[in-house]
Amino acid sequence: MGPGHNSAVRVEWIAAVSLAAGAAAVGYLAYKKFLSKDKCCKAMVNPHIQKDNPKVVHAFDVEDLGDKAVYCRCWRSKKFPLCDGSHTKHNEETGDNVGPLIIKRKEA
Repeated sequence: MGPGHNSAVRVEWIAAVSLAAGAAAVGYLAYKKFLSKDKCCKAMVNPHIQKDNPKVVHAFDVEDLGDKAVYCRCWRSKKFPLCDGSHTKHNEETGDNVGPLIIKRKEA
């Protein structure tokens, strides 16, 4: 074996290590993007409503509701807590299936 043999082995070894490192990086990124459930479970539902409050709470007296009330459950309504139909766009963009909460008086 001549003097060029060691450099050829060294180049092959560096190429093999580089290929393995690249494959590991691609595998890790694919795992984080497609298989990791942590991202979806930690996503915030409320994008912008009363972010200065530690908890957003609304209370209504049943007597004040009238015949029908439609409340937002997607957190994207410009009239929050009332529904303005923003869930339709949200569902189209995300594949979600959220809709409003509808409260109405029972007909006697």
